Amino acid sequence: MTQFSRRRFLTSTAALLAAPLMGKAFYRQPVKPLLSFSTLGCPDWTFAQITDFAAKHGFKALEIRGIQRQMDLAQCPEFSSKRKRRATQSMMKDKGLRFINLGSSANLHTVEPAERKKQLDDAKRFIDLAEQIDCPYIRVFPNNLPKNQDKAATLDLIAQGLTELGNHAKGSNVTVLMETHGDVVLCADLQQIMQQAAATNTGLIWDITNMWTITKEAPAVVYEKLKPYIKHTHIKDARLVNGKVEYRFLGQGEVPIFEAIDLLAKDGYSGYYSFEWEKLWHPELAEPELAIADYAKTMTAHFEQNMNGAS
Repeated sequence: MTQFSRRRFLTSTAALLAAPLMGKAFYRQPVKPLLSFSTLGCPDWTFAQITDFAAKHGFKALEIRGIQRQMDLAQCPEFSSKRKRRATQSMMKDKGLRFINLGSSANLHTVEPAERKKQLDDAKRFIDLAEQIDCPYIRVFPNNLPKNQDKAATLDLIAQGLTELGNHAKGSNVTVLMETHGDVVLCADLQQIMQQAAATNTGLIWDITNMWTITKEAPAVVYEKLKPYIKHTHIKDARLVNGKVEYRFLGQGEVPIFEAIDLLAKDGYSGYYSFEWEKLWHPELAEPELAIADYAKTMTAHFEQNMNGAS
């Protein structure tokens, strides 16, 4: 009996002494960011080109915002039938990829009833497609708010639209995300909308640059207020030149983008850091094979140096 007790004592003592060391070892496990990119950045690539490039450069997911300039994804051959959707999913799986977000063009700020119904119906089609291809998110957005309508009334309208879409998504694994975009980039406005919507299938895409270039609100302030709603991110960098936003490769602009990224990572954010290179809207930007590859390289290096204890 004495021998058994002594063995138990030694085993327990060893476990207690090892626990702090195990904690340190666990803490030092490499933190690898989940990287995706939006197809907005490669508007002329075929789907095969997109997936090949993503797999080659260490991306784990794709955000689909049009394929070869077709923005209505249901019209793209990759998604136009049940058989083709299955083949597309199989291709993605073979290359170690998944869909993370479908970027719809549906806006929530439209007032005119017929046009508003069209916008919301388009978003609902994207929700249905996302469910069919196991994609967890779709994107909707507000843009330039109507000048002839009270702002508070428009924000209410946006919240109502988001609620309607969230209700449509109930029972699926799809969440409707509103991008911080256009005239709706102030924390107070975004909080008001999200608190009013209060739907289980809704959330935010935090586009840091969209917000900062207009509001100059510090990422720490923004994150503290919006983190309950942030499910996905859009990552890009820019400079303001004569009041105009000019996009740059990551780390070459003046947006505190890495401050925001570090806030997310250190707080245990488990979502994707999705590169949004707006090549479709700004054809003067660098070619996607340069910009997207640079993003993957820069993000990987940043995490190695700042999150994994590299000197």
